[in-house]
Amino acid sequence: MTQFQDLPLADRDREWDAAEADKRVRAWAKAEDSPNADYRKAHLWYDGDEADEFGAYKLPIADVIGGTLKAVPRAIMAAGGVLQGARGGVKIPKGEVDRVKAHLAKYYAKLDETPPWER
Repeated sequence: MTQFQDLPLADRDREWDAAEADKRVRAWAKAEDSPNADYRKAHLWYDGDEADEFGAYKLPIADVIGGTLKAVPRAIMAAGGVLQGARGGVKIPKGEVDRVKAHLAKYYAKLDETPPWER
């Protein structure tokens, strides 16, 4: 699992396109060939055993906006939905789900929103 980065928030109405955001994050992090610590900051979870593989990184919540990595509210909401089973859910160890939810809940709090699992 990644550590909470307390990223600044993007505007609430910013569109979320995970694939396009990933391209910008890779360029910003200078991680075009393999993931690194900066690339990791844009995700909620990664498989430490496969940290050198892009496929090991799950639940992206950030994009590069004006040269700064920012948490995107629509990405936060999408990740919350996936943790609740939307889009087929996410494959992460069951023992880490609560920690990921706690991490994501901090971003919900920044948005003055209640996470879906607390509603």
